[in-house]
Amino acid sequence: MKIKLFFLLLTVFFINAKAQDYIFGKVTSENNAEIPDVTVINIRTDERVPTNRDGHFMISGRSGDELRFVKNGYERANRKITIENIKEPINVTLIKAATLIAEVEIKKEMTGDIKIDAKNLNPPRKVQKLKSDLAGYISRRSDPAVLAPRPGEFVQPVTKGVFSIGKVKNKWDDVDLLNYLQNSLGDQFFEELKIDKPQIQHFILYILRTGFERKKILKYGYVTEADMNRFKNAVLSRISAYKTP
Repeated sequence: MKIKLFFLLLTVFFINAKAQDYIFGKVTSENNAEIPDVTVINIRTDERVPTNRDGHFMISGRSGDELRFVKNGYERANRKITIENIKEPINVTLIKAATLIAEVEIKKEMTGDIKIDAKNLNPPRKVQKLKSDLAGYISRRSDPAVLAPRPGEFVQPVTKGVFSIGKVKNKWDDVDLLNYLQNSLGDQFFEELKIDKPQIQHFILYILRTGFERKKILKYGYVTEADMNRFKNAVLSRISAYKTP
């Protein structure tokens, strides 16, 4: 009996060992320099491993998987895994990301000519008047009559207690859902997609406002695992359109 059990366990171990493949590779820059600490992600399994100081990595996977390579200062790269990649190491080249140069304000120097210097230093009267009018408009309080209901327009009465008239209010609104998604996924999820931290909420709102179904979520104030997966798929399918000018 013990011998049979031993052979059964050995067979199961052999099958699992054969089913598991590992992908080896190396990440370098455009100048053929090894890049350490590159995050390698298997999109199917969500497994993440960093490259070592020589740019080498090892991650579990199989043919058909897609690997993503993320490193600050470099453009993100994706690589589809084939049978050949499993048999032999793969080489991936990351390209340096373009950096924005801070805008430099060029000020005109004094010429010594009173007419020219006065024109350069003093804005036109029309510009001054426009700025003054805008400042006065912004500081002015809104008239409550602007928000008052129009004649014949139905207004939801305000009541106390459990009695209500009209449509039942949702437990959540888009802001509640936005905050929940950001806290649940974490800022790193969006930063790996090259969405800067100040733009994360704007990007989530973009996904919600471009067809993401959320009626039940807002009604009950609850996000299921299926809803979260739908949101992730929406992010991956619409991020290119969001980044397109």
